[in-house]
Amino acid sequence: MSDEQSPEEVVRQWREAVGQDGLVLLDGFHALKHALRFGAEVRMAVAEDPGAVRALAGELAPDVEADVARLVRAAPLKGLLARVHPTGVAALAVRPDRAAGLAALRRLPRPAPVVVLDNPRNLGNVGAVVRLAAGFGATGVVTRGDLDPWHPNVVRAGAGLHYATTVERLGLDELPPGPLYALDPEGEDIRTLTLPDDALLAFGSERHGISPELRERADHLVSLPMRPQVSSYNLATSVAMALFHWGGPTPPSS
Repeated sequence: MSDEQSPEEVVRQWREAVGQDGLVLLDGFHALKHALRFGAEVRMAVAEDPGAVRALAGELAPDVEADVARLVRAAPLKGLLARVHPTGVAALAVRPDRAAGLAALRRLPRPAPVVVLDNPRNLGNVGAVVRLAAGFGATGVVTRGDLDPWHPNVVRAGAGLHYATTVERLGLDELPPGPLYALDPEGEDIRTLTLPDDALLAFGSERHGISPELRERADHLVSLPMRPQVSSYNLATSVAMALFHWGGPTPPSS
């Protein structure tokens, strides 16, 4: 993309690209930063003030500063986005190949569990789970149901870390191999268990919990410690507790 392009030309190209299948909206600097760090093919980036975004990259993410400087172009964001992120930048990136993602989920042995979200309803919660999974080094996040885990609001809440793990929507019969541990109030206390690296850790919806069909499929029912009369934990909190109990990424050697 030429540095001499006018904002009008950038807007035209953005609007043409937004209508294409397979492109993901990266809303905000942190989403763009993480996508670049983890190998996303970013097609274009737009900002009200490209100089400010380049300076932000230099301050917060010098490892991708050159990529940000190359990509970002001036354009009026209010005409392109439903809401403008406080960092004043947005980008479009290619969604990862589904076949490659499925292969990564099914590959054995696995170094880390797969998180399964059973019919989640809240876009922000799903994004928070993706962020957690990326941070803990989980193999991936799988959703069941009609929520699109690549919805722009999910990617926004996940800060672009979809590109740091594998994120797919699958049916019950498409789940990756491995023992299925379903979080359920009637299950065995998680503190008494060792969660294997090849586990599927399944979490129910925010309101209804694990579905009957997934509960039936489970190899183990697992409960989190909770004070009596407290109804439930937030979905992302539950995932964080389970992944922390599993163990997380190996600490770097000193």
